[in-house]
Amino acid sequence: MPMQDHDHDALKATANALADAARAETLAYFRGASLGIENKAGDGFDPVTVADRAAEKAMRAVLADRRPNDAILGEEFGNTAGDSGLTWVLDPIDGTRAYLSGTPTWGVLIALSDDTGPQFGIIDQPYTAERFIGGLGEARLIGPHGEQVLRTLQPRPLSDSILFTTFPEVGSPDEEAAFNSLSQQVRLTRYGMDCYAYALLALGQIDLVVEAGLQAYDIQAPIAVIEAAGGVVTDWKGGPAHQGGRVVAAANAEIHAAALEVLSKAPE
Repeated sequence: MPMQDHDHDALKATANALADAARAETLAYFRGASLGIENKAGDGFDPVTVADRAAEKAMRAVLADRRPNDAILGEEFGNTAGDSGLTWVLDPIDGTRAYLSGTPTWGVLIALSDDTGPQFGIIDQPYTAERFIGGLGEARLIGPHGEQVLRTLQPRPLSDSILFTTFPEVGSPDEEAAFNSLSQQVRLTRYGMDCYAYALLALGQIDLVVEAGLQAYDIQAPIAVIEAAGGVVTDWKGGPAHQGGRVVAAANAEIHAAALEVLSKAPE
């Protein structure tokens, strides 16, 4: 069933219920002594905590009650089939390294997608009580200072822009080289913000977020929020990014084109 045939208010209410459930679980463990950190990667460090699993279980319980016919794609517990034409894409803690370090730059990512990609998304930062919402006619931040409209920055030259990514190495050596070429042309490059960087882009604080090696659950909620706020999110060739991989998120079409001119030169 196409997205327009569903009750949008009910879908938004469910998305916020998911964020509320995950907020409770993640805050219960944040900066605590009972995280139970495990490493998912055989080579390197890819941590997962009891909080990741508890938050996703809580969100799945909400969906089982409210939207049992929808599909689910979650980072911790994989795929659950559905027959409604809609899929909830869940990352219970995006930025687990930040979470276990005690920094408030991690977040809960919730996207609602149909067969064309994400149509609605939430980036929730439980500790700062900020909820960035975008899609289905909404683009707003609900936070400690009330509500405000999300609106990305207007065009400005690369030389005046602010660029974010999570890891200095970005991805492969070729991807790192392409990122560094772009970084040399901007005013300021910052690292390590995970999904909070995408939220700042939607809020009109920064111009670009560039990453590589992403999964679908890392990017679908940011896509919905940023596009609702007036931004552009694609892969490094200008194609769809909702399946992950190389991603460039931009405040507007002009800065997006300028970034693509540099990034598109990276070998496949």
